[in-house]
Amino acid sequence: MALETLQRRLGYQFNQLNLLKQALTHRSYASLNNERLEFLGDGVLNFIVAHQLYQRFQKLAEGDLSRLRAQLVKEATLFEIAQGLNIGDLLNLGEGELKSAGWRRPSILSDALEAIIGATYLDGGFASAEALVLKLYEDKLENIDPKVIDKDAKSKLQEYLQSKKMDLPDYEVTSIEGEAHAQTFKVSCTIAKRNIHTLGEGTSRRNAEQEAAELALKQLLKDKAK
Repeated sequence: MALETLQRRLGYQFNQLNLLKQALTHRSYASLNNERLEFLGDGVLNFIVAHQLYQRFQKLAEGDLSRLRAQLVKEATLFEIAQGLNIGDLLNLGEGELKSAGWRRPSILSDALEAIIGATYLDGGFASAEALVLKLYEDKLENIDPKVIDKDAKSKLQEYLQSKKMDLPDYEVTSIEGEAHAQTFKVSCTIAKRNIHTLGEGTSRRNAEQEAAELALKQLLKDKAK
């Protein structure tokens, strides 16, 4: 019954219900989990969103299109959509994740949503996956404003430093932990002239760099306010 409710919310009825069940299964629960589906769904989602932006904003430069897409497919946006679908209530989680309330964790929910998109692509083809993404993103695509582009933390930090005629920061991977399919990256961001050294952590090098850059920018602005 719960899966039927989810399918109604998605606007898509699965022919192979096992694909939907797999998309809702975290690696802590079973070896047959949603990681590969999440990988596929990520690619499908990025293409569909890129295509939509390309069609809607025909005069927008590549860099601005990239930033708009990043804004739409970032973890926080996926998490918000997943919450609206109540995906957390349907996740299959291992004991450890259950104890730590994994059904509320943004990374787990956003991955599950991408896995559902991947599962829809495998079950019904590209047209079905595109229809699903357009349904989930209808309001966001209609209301996104290219004049108000949320630049990522690394871009903001770079622009700030350039405006102060300072050298760009140095990023360095300090450690990579975990197995290949579930790695955690730690990256440092150093601004030597201001004696700022921050450490970011994430499931990819890019995510860790973004966190480190955000912390560095906050430190710069905090020092400026003193």
